[in-house]
Amino acid sequence: MTPENPAERWLYKTLIWTWPFYFLGALYVVGPVLAWIMGAMAALSLYLGPAMRDDLRATGPVPPLVWAWFLGMFVMLVTLWLGHLDWGLGLKKTIKSSIGWAKGWALLALFPLVGAVLPIRRSVLIRGQCVVGAWTLALAPILLAAPYIGLPERIFTSPLKAVGGPGPEYFTVYFFTFDPASWTPRWQFYAPWSPFAALLGVIMVLFALEEKDNKWKAAGIGAGILMIFASKSRMGLVGLVACTIGPRMLPLILRGWAWYMVAALTASLAVIGTAVVTFLGDAVSTFKNARADSTRVRETLQRIAWERWQNEAVWFGHGTVHPGSHAVEYMPIGSHHTWYGLLFVKGLVGFLALLVPLLWHIGVVMVDAARHPRGRLPLGILMTFVLLSFGENLEIEAYMLWPCLVLLGIHLREMADARERIAAPRP
Repeated sequence: MTPENPAERWLYKTLIWTWPFYFLGALYVVGPVLAWIMGAMAALSLYLGPAMRDDLRATGPVPPLVWAWFLGMFVMLVTLWLGHLDWGLGLKKTIKSSIGWAKGWALLALFPLVGAVLPIRRSVLIRGQCVVGAWTLALAPILLAAPYIGLPERIFTSPLKAVGGPGPEYFTVYFFTFDPASWTPRWQFYAPWSPFAALLGVIMVLFALEEKDNKWKAAGIGAGILMIFASKSRMGLVGLVACTIGPRMLPLILRGWAWYMVAALTASLAVIGTAVVTFLGDAVSTFKNARADSTRVRETLQRIAWERWQNEAVWFGHGTVHPGSHAVEYMPIGSHHTWYGLLFVKGLVGFLALLVPLLWHIGVVMVDAARHPRGRLPLGILMTFVLLSFGENLEIEAYMLWPCLVLLGIHLREMADARERIAAPRP
């Protein structure tokens, strides 16, 4: 895989150097820096137009969906200011939170702009993910053996933590961690914690399924599955099945025989419906009980966030997360769930600022995935984002999701190019 222009080269090199950056504790810094540099390049390309060098010239106008993401993230910033103003959090905290916005929410708009405007091929990102998978498989023996040969959990914490971030774990290099509930080892690879590593494994599998070289495909799929199982995350197992199979089944809605099968299955529920409901209820209970302490903490955090949002700050939220008590193992109120977190921190306005562009993007990608194979990977990515949003905070993990965000922009550009080809007059 040879990048054809500087934009591709920077993205590809940054991606394949994921593990070295992790060993330096630099990933949390690299993501936002890349976003703003590449975003500035995209803006410059749009501004200069034909005056820009050929291999970095804008491929077309900014798609409406990218503008929707920019509008939503700008509303998020204004909501942050209003929430800080309402609660009298002071100028220093407002500036700090605004910098946090620039390292988190802003990336959800900047990276799609990069993919939609600059001449970047999706195959570059796909190969890059598979190279990261090869790194992961090469390092797996020492990582998996670490707890059994006496190596420590934590290797070191990078001095880069001085730049500021959500916590020291974003700058810490680990071999593994112990699950406090079962005291068994879990692996988080290059993520700050294990559940997030599992969803990154799902993303790696999604990218690898689109790789044309079988050796690189095997590396990506193998590494992604390893990350899912070694992290011992229930969410990762759900994502592995739903986010890979779902987009590939969507084209069936355009097939007549598929509707006959659905009709037959629906009719059969009259006979087996009770048994199916019972089975699903038992499956959900088993899923929750697999990590009962984690489920309890998450449900308590969500309940507290919901009640305090309704009673204290409906429109613009509390401006920031609040410290949690012993009942939630001192986890911050407003964490561990994107949607409850948005209601608590940024209120109903911030909630809608993410929901509207996300739903619009999902709708566009679903329609394209039903008609064309190019929509499968973007749909799988968005499904993973939705799954991730129910257990994590998207904004503080956007720095690791940038290849997905760039690819969403590339897909919008591909759709626009296809429409232009269809509309072009035939000779």
